[in-house]
Amino acid sequence: MNRRRPPLSLRRGAVPWEAQRPTWREARPAVIAAALKRAQGRPSGNWYVVGASRDLRGDGKLARTVAGQEVVVWRGPGGRLVGGPGICPHLGAPLRDSPVRCGTLVCHWHGLALDGGPYAGWSPLPVHDDGVLVWVRLDAVGGEEPLDAPVVPRRPEPARALTAVYTAVGVCEPEDVMANRLDPWHGAWFHPYSFVDLTVVDAPGTDGAADEGRDALTVDVSFKLAGRLVVPVRAVFTAPEPRTVVMHITEGEGVGSVVETHATPLGADRSGRPRTAVVEAVVAASHRPGFAAARRVAPLLRPAMRAAAGRLWRDDLAYAERRWQLRSTGRFPG
Repeated sequence: MNRRRPPLSLRRGAVPWEAQRPTWREARPAVIAAALKRAQGRPSGNWYVVGASRDLRGDGKLARTVAGQEVVVWRGPGGRLVGGPGICPHLGAPLRDSPVRCGTLVCHWHGLALDGGPYAGWSPLPVHDDGVLVWVRLDAVGGEEPLDAPVVPRRPEPARALTAVYTAVGVCEPEDVMANRLDPWHGAWFHPYSFVDLTVVDAPGTDGAADEGRDALTVDVSFKLAGRLVVPVRAVFTAPEPRTVVMHITEGEGVGSVVETHATPLGADRSGRPRTAVVEAVVAASHRPGFAAARRVAPLLRPAMRAAAGRLWRDDLAYAERRWQLRSTGRFPG
């Protein structure tokens, strides 16, 4: 990439939203379903994303229900990552509401103190911090052969990247979130405020068990800034494990940048409907000299990055929820 070349382009030949080229014939349900099936067949090692690493600074903690199992994660004595069940073994207090003091989680009902080691009937769970996200391993839930560490996608060097993590919750299952991300054809139609001139230039077929390297969706798209100003890029979508879809920028501005979408099942709501957390990590990188300055004001930029992700996911969760609603009532096409 030429560092001196402006990243912006002036969009020529722009057409109204309703006059853009239809993509419904290319977005074949069988192609999306086959990509989803191949993703679901890859090993996860029973690892689930809990939240952002940044939330575990100081006495912070992460508490989440994963597939109906309450878990809590924090930094124990010396800063080591620890975690385990979110139910106090004494009388069942919700440890999500208990504070961490100097690396020890203290139950707010009767003062049972946990430093991350086995104690009083409480047993730790395997946890992992990849520098951006925190994971927990639940072998009883996943039922797969355990892996020592989660399947973490290739990312830019963290010290040279700008990261932000956005989380939302929808009434759907992880497969509905995955199907949304494995359907890039909807981008310019469903998100016209962000994407224009989207073309899927390469997609896998509907048969065979493609590995991750060949099982990729390659997309040319322009990110819309204002008016006719756009940033054109090439992006490649892959699914390295059953609950993760990754978008890598391979050409254009921000080469090497990554957007990871992780779908974590939470359990049923009071009406018995499934709930899924979308945890999306944006790891942005650039070779431009000004990017170093942007990284220095990262705390000011992260809210804007999360807001942009939030706007997209308001739409995309509606897509995922609609898909689950139709599936659960036997009305999903095909």
